[in-house]
Amino acid sequence: MDGVAPNAVAAVSEARQWDRLMQMAALGAIPGDGVNRACLTDLDRQARRLLLGWGTALGLAPSVDALGNLFLRHEGTEAGAAPVLTGSHMDTQPNGGRFDGIWGVIAGLEAIQALREAGISTRRPVELVAWTNEEGGRFAPGCMGSMAYAGFKPADTWDGVTDNEGLSFGEELRKHLALEADIPRRGLGVVDGPAPFAYVEAHIEQGPRLEAEGLDIGVVEGIQGSRWFVVEIAGKTDHAGTTPLSLRKDAVQDMLRAVSALNALMADPTDVLRFTVGRIEVHPNTSNSVADRVRFTIDFRHPDKDVLLTRGDAIARVVTEAMTTCTATVTERFHALPATFDPMVPAAVEAAAKAQGLSTLRMPSGAFHDAQFMVPVCPTGMLFVPCRGGVSHHPSEYSEPGQLAAGTRVLAAVLAELANR
Repeated sequence: MDGVAPNAVAAVSEARQWDRLMQMAALGAIPGDGVNRACLTDLDRQARRLLLGWGTALGLAPSVDALGNLFLRHEGTEAGAAPVLTGSHMDTQPNGGRFDGIWGVIAGLEAIQALREAGISTRRPVELVAWTNEEGGRFAPGCMGSMAYAGFKPADTWDGVTDNEGLSFGEELRKHLALEADIPRRGLGVVDGPAPFAYVEAHIEQGPRLEAEGLDIGVVEGIQGSRWFVVEIAGKTDHAGTTPLSLRKDAVQDMLRAVSALNALMADPTDVLRFTVGRIEVHPNTSNSVADRVRFTIDFRHPDKDVLLTRGDAIARVVTEAMTTCTATVTERFHALPATFDPMVPAAVEAAAKAQGLSTLRMPSGAFHDAQFMVPVCPTGMLFVPCRGGVSHHPSEYSEPGQLAAGTRVLAAVLAELANR
């Protein structure tokens, strides 16, 4: 790394990176400095075109695969060498912020530009990737692009998934790719070709530890496991003023019993387990009718595989046993076991940070990321920078320009080191 990284580090521009982030934030801007930029929408395509414009102006070669994953390639000096991959996602939550995901993409671009401006040649190519639908805000689950790239699921797995307006992922993806027909097509990841040499993802922490401990860089060693479920409860609609309680099949009341029972199942005095009921739909959703149907989501996460499997497998039974008058159907829609990163990439991140005089913390990621699905494909790692109050998935999400630039300088050094192995 000596003799290479310092030049790349110095070439990273804090002002340029911040300006690009703010230009991206304008695409889908909502009150409070937030962003709502759902995948496979016109706003998503505008953001991708903006990224493409910056990348091609630098001489990077663009390409897109069958899931819409977008790539920009900095060529290496050795023909056929496996590339080092870096990036994140460009889509946001409906009430999202300006940095989640998109900073990892812009940081990758800035790091590659710094390499080129410093005149640094790399033996391996370096590819920037913007993954499709990491958030799952419009089409659930998230990480569809990286899952398909890694061969975790077949490419057509989610074609029938619909958004709130009944539009299917498969059809919207087809329209999207048609509008990007001018971008060269490539094979779909390891399904159609060889694996990358390594994958590095930069991200805001989305938690409070780095800020609370006054540290600069999180060296991520792995990602806790996640399981997502949908629960549908079927009852019967009746008049709220005339039907005795004893004769009702009230879906809302049985939902409350189910959630109470799930809270008992998920009780954890160590406060490591994460259990969330995040979305509830009630029908007919009127004030003077008994609800005949309720649909709610479960997001369950834990870093221990055995806990994730044991308690996750108990969810359907607990919900069913909580019903008094209604019936329930539980469907699992996402399942990812905890991931442990190969030591190579975290070691490179830690070494680069320390070489720049930055303080570090080895830590897991509580949120899932595209990196989780790259673990079986190639050595993988992430680096975190602090975010104010640990807040994310909210318009107030914020990281300082200097904190983001420090993370990008570390990323540039890591890419230079890995791409010359």
